[in-house]
Amino acid sequence: MIPAKYMVRRWGPPSQGWGAFLHNHAPQIAAMDLFVVPTLSFALLYVFVIVRLDRRAIVWINVTRHPTAEWIARQITEAFPWNEAPRYLIRDRDGLFGAIVKRRLRAWASETSRLRPLHRAECFRRTVDRVAPP
Repeated sequence: MIPAKYMVRRWGPPSQGWGAFLHNHAPQIAAMDLFVVPTLSFALLYVFVIVRLDRRAIVWINVTRHPTAEWIARQITEAFPWNEAPRYLIRDRDGLFGAIVKRRLRAWASETSRLRPLHRAECFRRTVDRVAPP
């Protein structure tokens, strides 16, 4: 273990934590997620949801049987007009968010943040639970 006298001292105030960031920037943050809903005939439907975090308001919801990266990119474009796009868009590391989605987000000039699934679930759980069937 390194003695404290050899460690570099911090100059300036510590950076804000995740909770402070969410509180300060909540009106500029949206989150998107994709979840599966089984039907009565045991078919699987994929539900794509975009939620604004400040009021937990659903911005966009759509359903498909076969989600693709092109379909997700189109849903993001349709959800936000260019003048109403949030500054930050939280997403998980799902394989469906491929290169096309990343390219669309870069063109959209949004700063995307990849969160671990646990953190994303904590931020997003209450609103998606209202939408998802029991």
